[in-house]
Amino acid sequence: MRNAEATRERILDAAMDEFSAYGIAGARVDRIAKSAGCNKNLIYVYFESKETLFTTVLQKNLERAFEEIPFSPDRLPEFAVNVFDFAVAHPDVMRLLMWANLEQKTDNPAERENAHTEKIRQIGQAQSAGRLSSTLPPAFLLTAVMTVSTAWASTNPFGPSLNPEAAKDLNALRASVAGAVKLLIQADHPAEEK
Repeated sequence: MRNAEATRERILDAAMDEFSAYGIAGARVDRIAKSAGCNKNLIYVYFESKETLFTTVLQKNLERAFEEIPFSPDRLPEFAVNVFDFAVAHPDVMRLLMWANLEQKTDNPAERENAHTEKIRQIGQAQSAGRLSSTLPPAFLLTAVMTVSTAWASTNPFGPSLNPEAAKDLNALRASVAGAVKLLIQADHPAEEK
């Protein structure tokens, strides 16, 4: 790896730590530079602004999530469990997303919006084909799945803080996440009772 590329990666790693801990407003470029072992001005050469650096860090981590968590509308319970596992394993990424939503000082990376739009489109197609319940609109269904999946992330104000004992049994939580999503996508007309 060339020296410039290595320096850029060190900056991104240091920025991830800084932004996930302090958000955009609280983050300090001086601390990022010190942690990355580079000159503060070099950060501005590579990234132009603190907001651009934040967006770059967010995009890099979202790309990793998109790669690690395959999506299929026909396997939403499995997708939900994979999102749950990612959220639990990567609290720094969840904090980064939390800061992005709270501060709203950066543009949403286009990849995030495109991935979201594509998932909604695929859910809509699966609903039209009768493979998923059409009780909930596609965008609402995706939001509900993501909410259930991330409810036990350390940044969520409900799951871990209101029921810390549940987090001790991740397998039970996985089963509950999958079960909740199965209920969300059940057929519109359950079989009639005999």
